[in-house]
Amino acid sequence: MNRRQLLRATTALGATGAITATTTAARASADGPGPTGPLRVHVVMFDGVEELDFAAPYEVFSAAGFFTPRPVEVRYVSATGARSVTGAYGTVVRGIRPWAPDEADVLVVPGGGYARRDSPGVRAEIDRGTLPRALAAAVRPGLTLSALCTGVMLLAAAGLTRGRPCTTHHKARPDLRQQGGLVKNARVVDDGDLVTAGGITSGLELALWLVRRDLGPDAAINLEAMLEYEARGTVWTSSRTG
Repeated sequence: MNRRQLLRATTALGATGAITATTTAARASADGPGPTGPLRVHVVMFDGVEELDFAAPYEVFSAAGFFTPRPVEVRYVSATGARSVTGAYGTVVRGIRPWAPDEADVLVVPGGGYARRDSPGVRAEIDRGTLPRALAAAVRPGLTLSALCTGVMLLAAAGLTRGRPCTTHHKARPDLRQQGGLVKNARVVDDGDLVTAGGITSGLELALWLVRRDLGPDAAINLEAMLEYEARGTVWTSSRTG
């Protein structure tokens, strides 16, 4: 266990008070049988991606593994075969994995660069077309497509938000509505296999909501305590989530 993992584990233990094998087993038993395989989360990366957009969900999902008996696997992926990407503020992320949505339970699409037409980011990816086509082709039963901030506009470019409840960064909402999205004024909009969230910091709420939905409320509550962050805003849910 490296220093970062040790710090997280120590914090996790303090957050829950006393997490033991006994209490974990008791909770798993009380919740009844669930998925036996890991929750596999792929965070989509591209040049110009907003740092907080991709880092916040990655942190939340990775740390969630401390609070659930179900394993959680998180990876960064690229639809263009890139092995590294440069974020909006110059952060270089290496070790990007190949595009493999058939190996994912959740895809998370961050935003960034939608307002900068002459720079890398969402606009450039829409114009190139590779990522929107890959997202459209990824749709299958059992896969949740999620996006935050202007990453939702990549889903819109793929035709995945038309006629569906959704949200995005407040400045992009008119464009999302124009492209057929049923825009809701909510922090997170859960329409079953399509889950979207608002502006940059809403990646925390998006990930915490999906943890609650897929791993249970205890995992989400304990995760909030560890992060010293309480999810804010409204989560709009549709009948698809029932």
